[in-house]
Amino acid sequence: MEIKTAILVSNIVAENYKTASVFKQYGIDFCCNGNRTIETVCETHEIESNKLIEDLKQIIIEEKGDTDYQSWSISFLTDYIYNYHHKYVERKIPEIKEYLNKICKVHGAHNPELHEINRLFIESSNDLTLHMKKEELMLFPYFKKLDTVADKNTPISTNLFETLDSPIALLHEEHDNEGVRFRKIAELSDNYTPPSHACNTYKVTYAMLKEYEEDLHKHIHLENNILFKKVIDLEKIKNN
Repeated sequence: MEIKTAILVSNIVAENYKTASVFKQYGIDFCCNGNRTIETVCETHEIESNKLIEDLKQIIIEEKGDTDYQSWSISFLTDYIYNYHHKYVERKIPEIKEYLNKICKVHGAHNPELHEINRLFIESSNDLTLHMKKEELMLFPYFKKLDTVADKNTPISTNLFETLDSPIALLHEEHDNEGVRFRKIAELSDNYTPPSHACNTYKVTYAMLKEYEEDLHKHIHLENNILFKKVIDLEKIKNN
């Protein structure tokens, strides 16, 4: 979609829901008053249209090409997971909670599944936040220390864990719990398909949940299938 000043806000959000975060940042109502052009909302809110259009274009740029995560070092991969996925989760949780609360109030009476979705997301966000902090404060620094001493071929000064098998098994279990929760959320939302009467906020909420789950799947994949395996293999080498 080519974004011009004559296009309606609602059409932009319908084409790519990620743009909703830009309109929200500028205080532009994309839901009930989405039938206004970019030109009109910019005049109303005294916004430079060129700046808004550039921000909208930036948000829809897609990452291209396949990345060979297997070739990354443990330290680099750990930093990537923290900066890309952990930060994403921290940023999105309050935003999704706000949207879910809003549609529960407006549509919850006729769509009671929204309350269950909201409850599951709150449980998930609480558990996942604790899970990530455990990784950030204990596991990730230790992973990077292992990587550093292996690279320099020196002994590790402190062994926080006798073996990483048990803590990593616990992380796997916690990942599985999140997978179960989001399978239930996907089921309750008909795989994130909003009903025919849904407003833009309803649609955006489901789209955000879908994106969040997709990011979670990639996040868990990078940890379970790449990072944790690399660390366990390295630990075995260091202990031999």
